[in-house]
Amino acid sequence: MTDLVIRPLVAGEENLFDSMPDPLPQLRQVGYADGIAGGGYRPETTWVALRAGRVVGRAAWLLPPGAVGAPWLERFDLDAEPEVGAELLRAAHEALGGPGRYYAALPAHWRRRAEVLAVVRAPMAAARLAGLVEQGERLRCSWAGTPLPASSGRYDFRQPADTAEISALVARIAEPDVLTGVEIARAVAGVDLATDPLAWLGDTAEEWRIALDAGEPVGLVGTAGDACYPLLAYLGLLDEAARPELLAEAVRVLAAGGAREVIADVDAHRVAVLAELERTGFRQLRSRVAFAPPDGQE
Repeated sequence: MTDLVIRPLVAGEENLFDSMPDPLPQLRQVGYADGIAGGGYRPETTWVALRAGRVVGRAAWLLPPGAVGAPWLERFDLDAEPEVGAELLRAAHEALGGPGRYYAALPAHWRRRAEVLAVVRAPMAAARLAGLVEQGERLRCSWAGTPLPASSGRYDFRQPADTAEISALVARIAEPDVLTGVEIARAVAGVDLATDPLAWLGDTAEEWRIALDAGEPVGLVGTAGDACYPLLAYLGLLDEAARPELLAEAVRVLAAGGAREVIADVDAHRVAVLAELERTGFRQLRSRVAFAPPDGQE
């Protein structure tokens, strides 16, 4: 690797990042130039590995303006052996004050797709060589107008009386089914979406619905119709039997407000939740595999 040059970009070199062909063009991602324009990407937190003047590795850390957290590695592409990627990450980590989180964006069902595996093996191996540890996987799913299942009539739905009722129900739900944008909420605002969703979604009850069985709350869902796209931000249950109809009701609320697509994120290990999303008409869009430094080093 004697001919390898590893360095950050300098202002005016943004085109150098995009000179490397996108290895996964099927992914829906914010373009690097758009990220620079919006202030989330910066030349000094973008690093490249060059071999004979050609970009063979690139890594861009993201931190939106006004965020309270540390930058996270959002784009990491490698057209070289994993050791090159690891050297790139180590150099950047040293300059940026230490390793941070890396969210590897991958197409849906990536493990079944040989052409995708051929692309992602090297950067993921490089992350491990650089000392990052895999921490889990989250799936992004999309509903795009598929007819919704008919209601059984067992459950009633209403808006919460106030935000205090939302907070009281959230406190009773140990592990929400759906948390969309949980990583962004943590990194940008320092908010745990699972325990304090109102701090991220806003202090209003209008876009929340409670599922009732014989008058008793059995589930809670918070939607966001005016975010960057309509989404199910939070869905938690006190009775798992209410999952199908609460999901469908949340989509109906957003569709009635004009949504043509609804986004929901779910942990990959929540097989029952994912199956219910699919029965409701959601389809997987992409995966994000999280890597982080070993405990105590972030």
